[in-house]
Amino acid sequence: MTKIKAIFFDIDGTIRSFKTKTIPENTANTLKKLKEQGIKIFIATGRAPFHTTFLNDLLDFKFDGYITINGQYCYLENGEVLNDKILSQEDIKNVLPYFKENKIACDFALLDGAFMNLKNSRVKWLEDELGDPERFKEDPLAYNKAISEKIYQLNVFVSEEEEAGFLAYMPNSKAARWTTHFTDVIPKDGGKNTGIDAVIAHFGIKLEETMAFGDGGNDIDMLKHAGIGVAMGNAGENVKEIADYITTSVDDDGITNALKHFNVI
Repeated sequence: MTKIKAIFFDIDGTIRSFKTKTIPENTANTLKKLKEQGIKIFIATGRAPFHTTFLNDLLDFKFDGYITINGQYCYLENGEVLNDKILSQEDIKNVLPYFKENKIACDFALLDGAFMNLKNSRVKWLEDELGDPERFKEDPLAYNKAISEKIYQLNVFVSEEEEAGFLAYMPNSKAARWTTHFTDVIPKDGGKNTGIDAVIAHFGIKLEETMAFGDGGNDIDMLKHAGIGVAMGNAGENVKEIADYITTSVDDDGITNALKHFNVI
């Protein structure tokens, strides 16, 4: 097998357990072992940069880089930025009246923060799932700020069946769903796979020398793109069916077991 030189990890449901709200000790030890072996490790998440800082409190080492906001903002551990792309401002202007009229909750992601137009039961569910009851903040000026600020991603709290309604107003954007309660919205040509390309181009690593781990719908492009795409045991069926390998769950040493299967550790 080709020697693996870089591995990309989703956070929620992949290295961080939804059950315990933390990174299992076995997973943390394995990640550290990879670094000690000289393999580069990267985060690949839908979270914005400011929502990844908690990793510093859970781990005694740093990742080599971060693919954040589903590939829209990618940077290295030293702060060097490899990719920086915002949502279409035209799309945002077009969709705001639809959100208002239909009372759809939407979180608008910036690099250093986020703001929300309204909170509902779906939003509360996600806060509970993330173990962060104050994660989302309603802002009375949300619609004005959405037009004036640089927006990297939307989190739109609708069902999959309701997606088409608002996407009709956003021709330059696409949905990247990882839960039934909401969908991420990113540029049509965006995705975690674009972040992988930016990273490996920088380091001179070949695509076949990469692995990626994920569990959600927003990981599908990444798992299909990497040399080896691994779905967690707790992943959705749509993720498992495109993966090269299905490992055990995040709570059952899924990262470690897959890396052992492929003789990476």
